[in-house]
Amino acid sequence: MLKDTLTLSDALRISSPLRFNMMFKPVGSACNLGCSYCYYLDKASLFDEHSPLPFDLLEKVIKEYIELNDSEQIVFDWHGGEPLLLGLDYFKKIVNLQNKYRRDKHIYNTIQTNATLLDDDFALFFKENNFLVGVSVDGPQDIHDKYRKYKGGQPTFLKVMRGVELLHRYAVDFNTLTTISKAGEGRGLEVYQFMKNIGSRYMQFMPVLEYVNTTNKNIASPDDDNSSLAEWSVNPMEYGRFMCDIFDYWVKNDVGSYFVNLFDSTLANYCGMNPGTCVYSETCGANAVMEHNGDIYPCDHFVYPKYKLGNVKDLSLQEIMSSEKSRRFGIDKRNMLPIQCIRCRYYFACHGECPKHRFAKTEQNEVRTNSLCEGLYHFFSHVDPYMHKMKALIYEGKEAKLIMDYNF
Repeated sequence: MLKDTLTLSDALRISSPLRFNMMFKPVGSACNLGCSYCYYLDKASLFDEHSPLPFDLLEKVIKEYIELNDSEQIVFDWHGGEPLLLGLDYFKKIVNLQNKYRRDKHIYNTIQTNATLLDDDFALFFKENNFLVGVSVDGPQDIHDKYRKYKGGQPTFLKVMRGVELLHRYAVDFNTLTTISKAGEGRGLEVYQFMKNIGSRYMQFMPVLEYVNTTNKNIASPDDDNSSLAEWSVNPMEYGRFMCDIFDYWVKNDVGSYFVNLFDSTLANYCGMNPGTCVYSETCGANAVMEHNGDIYPCDHFVYPKYKLGNVKDLSLQEIMSSEKSRRFGIDKRNMLPIQCIRCRYYFACHGECPKHRFAKTEQNEVRTNSLCEGLYHFFSHVDPYMHKMKALIYEGKEAKLIMDYNF
């Protein structure tokens, strides 16, 4: 029986012992690109200081993050903006500090980049230090260059492909992060095949559904009533069809060889396991973000003053991440959903998706529901029989990829 409301006691039970991921943004929102749909470029206006995270504060955070996490494997996720603007020496300093405080723990680094600034030195460094590189690329050239441009308006596709070639040359592990905007509607399978062709085996497809403030044209938060749908946003049903088109090919040909974030998370939820991503978890808040000035927020989609948890200059990471405000944000993902969502047949797989997409109102004008709901429901209902079959295979001790031998 599902509870209508989760309490702080529930949050303590769910999140204890203290384990969390931190997205580190030592460069803040600084970027060499000016992507039309970027939700982060506007964040520069929130800060008086725009210098990179100073080394003394970097050392404090690395030390505390390693010591505090109750895990033998510690993952550092470096993000921006564009983190490569920091320069190679900054990342050498990061690795040195990690080695200084790692003790017997295993340290892993991931970095998300637009790949336009990659060179031989960076590629060699990433290989030697086992960095997993996430490349932001939206698909074939016409889709990618529609919204992912330099600030002067020049296209970026060819430069990104040069970066991908460097990663291959130095045998650097990489995956891809692809946004699904209006430009990609109806081309799901084509985009998927493109990612395979450039060597990506692990893919994340992220829907672009943004609202902009009608006054200042900045990306709006879900609680901003003075906002309207951005022109580049994907249609919710087209998002669902995009992912179904990929799934239909994947489930017949690529299970176990290529991995799509949404498919993995969905199967995990069908099996009653951790989906591995906050978006499809019941609660969130364990994937915080640290800005270049030391400010901590519970999520990089909620870097707004009202959501600020504290600053590492004044508080320890433990005080910030175990605070009531942090835990409240996490359980509000569940508690702020309308009853119709919680009673949906696919709630266990969806969990309301990300709160950043909750702009729509219910028929009763209740709390906001997810604007992607129509597309998400279409996807989950489409993949349901396949997920049940893969779940059965796993429970029988077999590999999920055997589903490719079945006809539906």
